[in-house]
Amino acid sequence: MGKLIEVRKLNMHYPVTDGLMGNVKGYVYALNNIDLDIYQNEILGLVGESGSGKSTLGNCILKLIQPTSGEVIFDGENILTKSKKELHSFRKKAQLIFQNPYMSLDPRMKVYDILKEPFLVHGIKDNNIINPKIRQIINLIGMREDVLTRYPHEFSGGQRQRIAIARAIILNPEFIVADEPVSALDISIQAQIVNLLLDLKEHLNLTMLFISHDLSIIKFISDRIAVMYLGEIVETAEKNELFNNHKHPYTKALLDAVPVISDDKNCKKIILEGDLPSPQNPPEGCKFHTRCPYVTEKCKKEKPELKLVSDNHKVRCFLCE
Repeated sequence: MGKLIEVRKLNMHYPVTDGLMGNVKGYVYALNNIDLDIYQNEILGLVGESGSGKSTLGNCILKLIQPTSGEVIFDGENILTKSKKELHSFRKKAQLIFQNPYMSLDPRMKVYDILKEPFLVHGIKDNNIINPKIRQIINLIGMREDVLTRYPHEFSGGQRQRIAIARAIILNPEFIVADEPVSALDISIQAQIVNLLLDLKEHLNLTMLFISHDLSIIKFISDRIAVMYLGEIVETAEKNELFNNHKHPYTKALLDAVPVISDDKNCKKIILEGDLPSPQNPPEGCKFHTRCPYVTEKCKKEKPELKLVSDNHKVRCFLCE
């Protein structure tokens, strides 16, 4: 299985100004030297606390925001060097599913017009092409064709998210970034949407970056998982490997935070204390050392690299050396 996307040394540093004169007085280090591969027809789960940089990474991969530096190689080409005109064709190949279906759909447009708009943006105006495709996609997401004449406010949250997914796949993209696509939905609806995404992945041969803070959903939908902490990837592995043989203390802390009914009182868990450090003033050395129960002097002074510890399993931690 070949690589569809290669992210290399990706940085996103937002300048912080004084507000009066506009002088830069510092930076928010949202992403720091991200290296990540996404393989064809896989779902890569991206997990971490709020503020860890997950959504920023997804937006940078799609070039919805311009990173400070680095490369995003898509089908062998660095999309970050492309002009606005050159990006136009890339937009057909890569799409975003937003977190909140209540905000991502134009309330003034009927569903038919919402689904027709991507065709018009890319210069496709033949209704003989557009209409059959819209009907096909509506049926594919499990809705009836009579929804095409209705407005977004007439639907539930789960139905709106299905419409948003239909808009994202209407032009047959190769790659989807799903940014917390079920977090705004009821629990019962979340399972339906996740199962829909899995069906679409197989039916349309999609590759997906699935962003979430919910480890149970990540485990269910993902083929591989990447764990982020304060703008860095700290561990990547196949799904079962990460859950059964995780190496990084932060990964263990995330898994320990999932409520489990157990009689094992001797089970030692890592309980994270304190908040995520400020990305404007991150700790020196290992960024996790301020909350890590296994911290050493080396952790406070030196920065660990993301290293391969076994087949397809990478960890950023001195404990694994």
